[in-house]
Formats: sequence, structure tokens, C-alpha cells
Amino acid sequence: MNEKKRPTKTKRGKVLPFSMDAGFFFERAVSSLDRYRYDKALKYFRKAVEYEPSNPVNHCNMAGILSEMGDYEASNEVLQTVLEEVDPAMTECYFYMANNYANMDMFEAAEEALVSYLEQDESGQFLSEAEEMIDLLQYELDRPTKLKSIKSRHGVYEHDQARALLEEGKFSQAVKMLEELVRNHTDFLAARNNLALGYYYLGLFRKALDTVGEVLAQDPGNLHGLCNLAIFYQHEGNHEALEELAGRLENIVPFHQEHVFKLATTMGILGRHNAAFGHFRRLLRGEDASFEASLYHYAAVAAYYTGRRSEAEQLWNTAKRLDPGSSVSDYYLNCLAQEREHPEAGPFPVNYQYLLPFEEQMKRWEVTDQGIPTELKENPLIRSSFFWALRHGDAKTKLQVIQALGLIADREVEEALQGFLLEPEEDAYLKEMALFVLRNLGVSNPLPVRTGATTTMVDPSRVSTELPVWQNEWQAVVDLAMERMKRSFDLQQQHDMETLWADFLTRLYPDTPTISHLEGWAAALEYLTAKMHGLAVTYEQVAQNYNISASTARRYVQRVDEVCGVKEKIEAIFPSVQ
Repeated sequence: MNEKKRPTKTKRGKVLPFSMDAGFFFERAVSSLDRYRYDKALKYFRKAVEYEPSNPVNHCNMAGILSEMGDYEASNEVLQTVLEEVDPAMTECYFYMANNYANMDMFEAAEEALVSYLEQDESGQFLSEAEEMIDLLQYELDRPTKLKSIKSRHGVYEHDQARALLEEGKFSQAVKMLEELVRNHTDFLAARNNLALGYYYLGLFRKALDTVGEVLAQDPGNLHGLCNLAIFYQHEGNHEALEELAGRLENIVPFHQEHVFKLATTMGILGRHNAAFGHFRRLLRGEDASFEASLYHYAAVAAYYTGRRSEAEQLWNTAKRLDPGSSVSDYYLNCLAQEREHPEAGPFPVNYQYLLPFEEQMKRWEVTDQGIPTELKENPLIRSSFFWALRHGDAKTKLQVIQALGLIADREVEEALQGFLLEPEEDAYLKEMALFVLRNLGVSNPLPVRTGATTTMVDPSRVSTELPVWQNEWQAVVDLAMERMKRSFDLQQQHDMETLWADFLTRLYPDTPTISHLEGWAAALEYLTAKMHGLAVTYEQVAQNYNISASTARRYVQRVDEVCGVKEKIEAIFPSVQ
């Protein structure tokens, strides 16, 4: 009997196990996407999430499909779930959310999400796209985006911010930011170089020199560091070291435009004008030269110093055409014209900085009725010259600068003046002026003032005096005089009025007069202050200002004068005083 054989199983007939897992639904979703079947793709991605709810990629895929389908709100709900419940470290979700909000015209929400992405994301996968979106949001919101840092750029963004602050003349703010940067990124040499410049602009020369030394210790050939060091050597008067370093710099021919400009300006500051002119002329052949008025000014200065008068004139005329609102080119062109008319007077001083000479700035400020012009407030080079002169100028210049800073009136000014109070060798009168300006800026907290080795706390909100008390009616006289004098008396004259009143009361204390006629005392202070500064004034004029009679004004003037001897002191300077 023949045995029956079992049929052989063919490959076609083999039963395969069917596994429905997250991977299966993911593949189905991708296949549906390839055929633009978004509804099916969304269905399969939802299933993938059900099988692997802890996998953030599945959630993001589902959010992406919802966004493609125009359901931006639902997409953001999914992304928010990822950040709150699944994987808070998946910071790219903030970028996706920002896109969704932008598509819904919810620009403030988009900005908030985008800032979160940039400040928290380490990889920078969507950095370029995010920066493009910032430009869009700034246009839509009509304001800059408040962004503290970009984490993926590891300090580069903060450095750009600090460099912008330097360019705006906000040196103290820039220095604080750069100090933190170099603490966190010790090898960030560009930040350290700019920190050295920040110290230099603030007049902190020793710190500037030490900081650039740290740069060159890490990179002895750093061009920016070498150029800064050469300028610092010049300031220090280290002629031997300067000659050696300047000789090395003269033999360098940089490739990058930024390095060419740095070397050109350095050579100019060092007085190597032929080398400077060569570098500036090279820069003028660049593509962007026709738009930079300041570059033509630098080249004009180098040309003037090397005897190329006609070329300097052409360059200043070009700068004038490119920047008609600036008075710099007009000033130097006028100097050239005067030199041609009076050659016996010799060459006139020129400055590589694209601004008027400091003395000319102060002269123009003194004749204006509106205080310091806007260009003096906002030009960073002018601000730098003020801060520098505050530390290194003579007493007269420092007095002018303190008054000028009082009119600029910002946080940088407050910090500079408070630092000035801590200089032990500075003149006491100048420190009183600084305190007076700080009071006018609204500073009321006690401030440390150093004299020699002694530091005392001084309240800037009260008149500077040694009196043990300061009565309300005494202050009322000062306030009235200040109110009437503000428009026609500068800060120094206002300060001297306060000082005169404090001197009068101090000499009489404790037998001070009863103050019942504020107008009479205030009129006397204004009259005598005007005389102290050589200003033309009559009893009738000052009486009219305070709505009192001329005889009343005269009586109070005589009372203050007999105690303080003001007119006797004035006679030595202005013999014609009446």
C-alpha cells in the first residue's frame, strides 16, 4: 500500500507573522505622505503615538502633519505636550511653534516661542531660519526683538551685542558684558581685545594694557592685539617698545579688509602717516568705499600729514558730499582755506577721529541755548573723548566735561561720575560739581567719596555743606533760585550759587537769619552768582525776575555780601563791578 505523501509547503503559501507596532504605522504614514494623503498620514501618525507615547519624534511628526493641513492651533497643542510631558529637552519644538504662530498672524506669541528656541537650543539646527524669522517679526511688530543670548553660538551673540554697545559709546555696559564673556570663554580673543578697548575708552589704562597682554599671551601674532598694544605703548610713553612694534606692523600687508582698516587707523594714530595713507588708499579701491564718508576723512588726514594738500581737499570734499549733515569736513576744508591765506601760521592740527576736535566741540556747545547738540550726545567717539578727558584732562577741561556729561544724562554718565568720586587725588571742587550733577540726574542714595586714604558716604540729594542741619526754608531758597536760573545759567554757575548760599549760612551758624522772604534771598544769590562769573546784570533785572523791588534786591545782596565778601573777591578779577 502506497503511503500518501504530505504536500510540500511552498514559499508562496508560508504564513508570515503580522506585527503592528509604531514602526509599522510610521512607514504607512510616510507612504501616505509620498502620495500627499495627509488625512491618512495623520491617522497613521496618531497610531504611532498610541504605540510609543514616550517617543517625542512621533508627536512631532503628528504636529508637522497638522501644520501642513493648516491646523496650526492643534499642531501647537501637540508640541506643547512634548515640551511639558514627553521631552522638555526637545527645544526645536519652540521653533515649530513659532512658525505656527506666525502663520496665524500671532506675531508676539511667535516672537516669544522663537526667543525660547534661540536661548535654549544648543545645536542651532534652525539658526539661520530663526534669524530670518526675527527680521520678519521685527518688521511686523515694528520693534527690535528682546533677545538676551543665542545658546548655540556660545557667546558670539553676546559679543556682537557688546561690540554694538562700544560703537554706541555705552562703554560701561559693554565692559560688564565683555568681562562676563571672557570669564566664561577664556579663549574668546576677540571679546578680550574689545574688553581692552573698552577699558581704554573709559580711561582705565592699566586694565587695558593687562588685558591686551592676555590676548597676546594666547596668540602672539593677533593683529588686533598688536595694534592695540602699540597704541597703549604710545599712551604709556614706552618709546623703545613702540618703535620695535611699529616697525613690525609696518611690514604687515593684511588680506582681510577688517585687518587692513585696523592697521591703517593704528598707523595713523602712531604717526606713521605714509603707511596709513597706503592702507587707506587700498581700502578706497574696495566696493563699499563710495558709501563711507568717514573712510575718506581718514584718508584725507593721512594725505594732509604727508603733504598731499590737494588730495586731502578732494577727499574731504567727497566726505562732505557723502555726509552733508556732518560739520567735520566743512571744518577741515575751512582750515585748509585759512592755511592758504596765511601760510606763515603753519600747518593746523588734524585728527583721524571723524568728529570735530574736542576744543571745537566744547566751543560750539558753550554757545548753544539748548545744551549739548544731539550729535554730541549720540556720537560714541565724542562720548569716549569726554570719558577720557574726565580722567586725563586738566582741571578746566574736567570741569567742562562734568557739565557736558550732566547734559548727556544717562546711566553711563552716572557710572562715570560715581567712579570719578572714588579717585583719591581729584580736586575737591570738581567732586562737588560731580555730586551736584548726579543730584540733578536724580541720584539720591548716599555715594562713596574718596579723599586720599579716607572714604566717606555723601548724600548727593542735599547741598554740600559742613552744617550739622539743613533746614527746609534754606532749601526752599535754593529751589527758587534754581528754578529761575536754569535757563540762563550753566551747571557750574548753578552749583556756585548753592555753594555761596551754604557759605553764607555756615559763616552765621547758629545765628542764621529767619528766612521769611524767599524771593529776596534767591534774587541776591542770582545777582552775586552772575557777578562772580562776569555776567552783566542789574538790580532791576534780577528784581523783575523775582517780582520784587530793586531796592529789596539790593538790600538782600548787601546782606549776603557783608557776610561773604563776595564783591571784594570779584573786584580782583572784574574791577568794574558795581
